Amino acid sequence: GLLSVIQKLKGSPEQELRIVLLGLDNAGKTTLLKRLASEEVSTITPTQGFNIKSVQSHGLKLNVWDIGGQRSIRPYWKKYLGSTDLLIYVIDSADQKRFEETGQELAELTEDESLTGVPLLVFANKQDLVTAAPAAEIAEGLSLHTYRDREWQIQACSALSGEGVQVEMGACGLCTAGKGPKGLHSHPSSLQDGMNWISSQIMNRKK
Repeated sequence: GLLSVIQKLKGSPEQELRIVLLGLDNAGKTTLLKRLASEEVSTITPTQGFNIKSVQSHGLKLNVWDIGGQRSIRPYWKKYLGSTDLLIYVIDSADQKRFEETGQELAELTEDESLTGVPLLVFANKQDLVTAAPAAEIAEGLSLHTYRDREWQIQACSALSGEGVQVEMGACGLCTAGKGPKGLHSHPSSLQDGMNWISSQIMNRKK
């Protein structure tokens, strides 16, 4: 948990790490990034290229690359994947007509050699909308339980309000099929839990 992360960081110099933030257009990526950076989210415009923000978390300097999700930009996503320590993928939980599309994009990303074994954090965003699908349902639709080459977590949230609804965790990373915890586990959470998980995963990879 958070305590173990802090203990690992105690006395160690600040580490600078690279996180790539992806997802379809209008998923709420920039709003989420601004919320995590404790910035104002009242005025957000579509990202036409990319934004870079540095977020401090548990003594880590996280350089987050927020890349536009328009169809015309997606072919260039792979150009930004090199040296990535963690992938954050944002989904509009209320836009169920695009679940298949976003699932295909995520599947292609996780197959890229640059992301082999890189931990994956999926934010099931816009949970404040009544039409939003539960995180567990989205996880099943994305077949996250089949990911055996990396640690992953899906977290329900509302980037607009900053509130998380629940966390669905899957830890199958770096284990062979049949090993690791089975099923999904949920508990109350906030966006900060996502940052805690990010820090923990990165520290494990940096050992």
